Amino acid sequence: MADVTAAEKPADEGAEKVPEKASKHYTWHGEDGKTIDYTGTAEMVDIFDDKGKAMCHQFCLSYVSDDVDKSDRPVTFLWNGGPGGSSSMVCIGGMGPVRVPTDGTRHLRNTCPVEDNPYTLLQVSDLVFIDAPGTGYSHVAAGYDPKKVWGVDGDGDAMARTVIAWLNEHNAWDRPHYLYGESYGTTRAAVVYRLLGERGVGVDGVVEQSSILDYAVMLPGNDDYYAGMFPVMAATAQSAGVTGQGVSPEDWFAQAMDFVNTTYINALTIAGNLPKDRMQEVAEKMSGFIGLPVDFIMARKLRIELYEFRAHFAQDKGLSHGRYDTRFTEQVYQPVQGDLGFFQMEDPSYDAIQVVYNEVYQKLLRDMGFAGYPNYCGLNIEVNEAWNWNHDMPGVGTAPMPNVAFDIATALRRNPTSHVIFLGGRHDGATPYWNVIHDMAKMYLPDDLAKQVLWHESSNGHMLYADTEALKATTPVLQDFYDLRHQA
Repeated sequence: MADVTAAEKPADEGAEKVPEKASKHYTWHGEDGKTIDYTGTAEMVDIFDDKGKAMCHQFCLSYVSDDVDKSDRPVTFLWNGGPGGSSSMVCIGGMGPVRVPTDGTRHLRNTCPVEDNPYTLLQVSDLVFIDAPGTGYSHVAAGYDPKKVWGVDGDGDAMARTVIAWLNEHNAWDRPHYLYGESYGTTRAAVVYRLLGERGVGVDGVVEQSSILDYAVMLPGNDDYYAGMFPVMAATAQSAGVTGQGVSPEDWFAQAMDFVNTTYINALTIAGNLPKDRMQEVAEKMSGFIGLPVDFIMARKLRIELYEFRAHFAQDKGLSHGRYDTRFTEQVYQPVQGDLGFFQMEDPSYDAIQVVYNEVYQKLLRDMGFAGYPNYCGLNIEVNEAWNWNHDMPGVGTAPMPNVAFDIATALRRNPTSHVIFLGGRHDGATPYWNVIHDMAKMYLPDDLAKQVLWHESSNGHMLYADTEALKATTPVLQDFYDLRHQA
């Protein structure tokens, strides 16, 4: 598939007025006295289809080291998920050069300190945060149909074109290239990983944080949904002091994962044919892990929805638990507020950081001199609701629910020197860690490719960067991951 470079842009295309590029020089100060001089740049990057028609005006926020020799310095392209989410949270939360420090499971004050981020990826790579079409400041060009880019494949195509356009604009073709996705952004990264290879762009590594690959797990009654949620519930019950006392969080989570693989998934599969005494036995073991009464578990035939766990686990204390990070709690709602959709979308772990992150991010852009637009759309519900979930899976064909594990396996087979790392949190109720392990296991990668895939589990929920201890523990893991490109 041909790509339109900056030199080939038609003179009458992309004429829509967009904010001008802004840049500013900074110095990052690390805890050990190390410093990095870098330039922050906020800009709109135009992308075009194969016929030269303007598709989107893409907002890119880059942080580039001022070192003259960048021949071995990677450039990493980062984004969040949604779909419909901008890249601001993964930037200001933990991967960019400045961050808002969090305070455990406490709600941040509206005015928070900002610090040079001791955990930033800028220590090992230049960074380019890209807002997907329709999110942040990125928007679809006038006259171009948004439906073409608001979907699994259209979005992947647009983001791959954005990566290529940025490489062209910044003359960065001789650099190692990495991708970093969070949440739905891991789905996007998997597709872009494959597409870039097909378009002649080598990818050295992909970081998948809080991953979701196979969306069939979201269908009602899918056994894998309940299997994936169980270890998250067990970790939550332990952190609340109800179960798992005297066992390390790592060992408790491992025990819950093992229980799923050896006992729970089998009981779910047998379903209504499971003898009642056996169901009782499994329910008792489940109760020992997740702290819910045996009768409650039996009444639901061993299938516990996350919203039920969140609502019932601490109801005696007048609390409900979060989804993104199940350690966070908030006051339960009044009985009249019983709308299930409303409850499922409420999340104290999101409320605790979202407003502060957005305000600091906007201040950062204004400090850089970027004017932006009247509204920065951190989460565009219109994009989310209009999303086309069809995916042309390599070697499979078009499927109505994507499974991008096939994209990762295909890209790895074509590029066996690249690496992928999956970062998972024990308290992530949005994209449970068990599921991505299971999804990749079903790819049956041969040993020489399986060794290119790495795994890292930590204490966080969905947003790794909102858990300072997890972010601190993950930093050396990511630094080692980037060093893998030097291995023979």
